[in-house]
Amino acid sequence: MKPTLILASSSPFRQQLLTKFNLPFESFSPDIDETPFKAETPEQLVARLSEQKAREAIKHFDEGLVIGSDQVAVFSNTILGKPHTKENAIKQLSAFSGHTVTFLTGLSVFDIKSGKAITTVVPFDVTFKTLTFEQINAYCDAEQPYNCAGSFKSEGLGICLFEKLSGDDPNTLIGLPLITLTKLLAEFGVDVLTLQGA
Repeated sequence: MKPTLILASSSPFRQQLLTKFNLPFESFSPDIDETPFKAETPEQLVARLSEQKAREAIKHFDEGLVIGSDQVAVFSNTILGKPHTKENAIKQLSAFSGHTVTFLTGLSVFDIKSGKAITTVVPFDVTFKTLTFEQINAYCDAEQPYNCAGSFKSEGLGICLFEKLSGDDPNTLIGLPLITLTKLLAEFGVDVLTLQGA
């Protein structure tokens, strides 16, 4: 029997990624305070927020496996926020030119019935090309990435900003590390492959 999977995320990109498993799932949009705690590291932050998102969803379901995920981008030991304006996006992208930004994705899986929970953090590095102002300006005009941490959309034209991507799973960059999720689900007795057609 297929388990009930619940994705605790309002992100359409995470929802689209989870469809790759070819398993039915429900989505729940958690409403949590994402403010970092004082002295909290980026790794601690994404682990805590992915857990909080999953715990918020648990309150609304009787059974199933809840998947929570959260992501931050880190540059020069600073968590990157969303730029909100073109001016701020240009500043961020100019700073990244020729440098590497690390994306940290917290991933939590909770079994509602048993209370068992596993949380991990998956890193992914993005090295930017050396970019001209003209390139950055044109990119911002074309994609308007003002609500994206790091000022780019890797699933779109943003891929043209990069020199190199480094990590175990390219899905991590979009916000849901599927290779790691497959391993975590196996810890709960869920084999994504053998459930196909079940």
